[in-house]
Amino acid sequence: MSSVIEVKGKGFTRIIKSKVMLSPLAGVTDKIFRKLVRKWAPDSLLFTEMINASSLKKGYGIQKIKKLELEEGPIGVQIFDNRPFAVSESAKIAEDSGAFLIDINMGCPVKKIANKGGGSALIKDRLLAIEILKRVSKAVKVPVTVKTRLGWENKDENIEEFLLNLQDSGAAMITIHGRTRKEGFTGVADWEMIGRIKELLDIPIIANGDIKNPEDAHQCLKKTNADGLMIGRGILGSPWILGEIDHAIKKLKGFKKPNIEEKLLLINEHLDELIKEKGNHGLLIARKHISWTCKNFPGATKLRNNLVRSIDAEEIKELINNKIKTLKKDQKIISLKTI
Repeated sequence: MSSVIEVKGKGFTRIIKSKVMLSPLAGVTDKIFRKLVRKWAPDSLLFTEMINASSLKKGYGIQKIKKLELEEGPIGVQIFDNRPFAVSESAKIAEDSGAFLIDINMGCPVKKIANKGGGSALIKDRLLAIEILKRVSKAVKVPVTVKTRLGWENKDENIEEFLLNLQDSGAAMITIHGRTRKEGFTGVADWEMIGRIKELLDIPIIANGDIKNPEDAHQCLKKTNADGLMIGRGILGSPWILGEIDHAIKKLKGFKKPNIEEKLLLINEHLDELIKEKGNHGLLIARKHISWTCKNFPGATKLRNNLVRSIDAEEIKELINNKIKTLKKDQKIISLKTI
């Protein structure tokens, strides 16, 4: 299996040097979070938050994709909508903003998106899905990819035909979440079915679902023979996980996961960037990340509860700095006892 992923656009090929990608996550994968992830994953394909095509076409949400070309490493833009013209127009806007590639969302299970004909609803309306893909492929020069699921209510016996049609209609790569829309994020992702699909298609296939650590990654690649992996919920609270998995896949040594102190300093760094960029709204965003990151160490629960209740950024940083001092003091006492 190749160590890189080749994704073909019009007359040129994009090379992705890592098999581990970051899923588009609404309210999470903004520019500031991508910058954190990039510290450990310099070669991974990262995505912006998914973008509503109709809104972007009207000028809303443009800040989510501004100056992508200035970011380090490849950044993809995922678009969702059920209006072919809107999707193709917004894809062109994203391309002009520096998108490495354009991904069309055909898998989001959220009702407010699917009930309006976007996301996973396109699994049902396949003629529309293919029309959207063809329009976007014609509108842009960068590769056009698709992210979808194994079916709507049940695992679809004809999903292979649908995916082959997407391949024939211009999809340069397809990411498959190993669940149906009805399953959402419940149950277990069906890696074996992804593997059967992989055997049928010629374009790169990316496996998604239930990949939280290097062990999961190895098992998923073994069962699916996929060209790459996409990490979604596994990134929450662990922005280093892409880099950790990438190192494991490449059989590289020396990856160091952040210790407790480094995790806490990461919270402070993230908070500073969010406040600088988004003002008081940044504090609200930071609380989500704090609840994901501040866990699995002595005193984490109490600290987390205090942090997420705080309405002052300086108080949050003081609480974290005090915890770091306590950790250092405790470590010094342990060291003295072992002498």
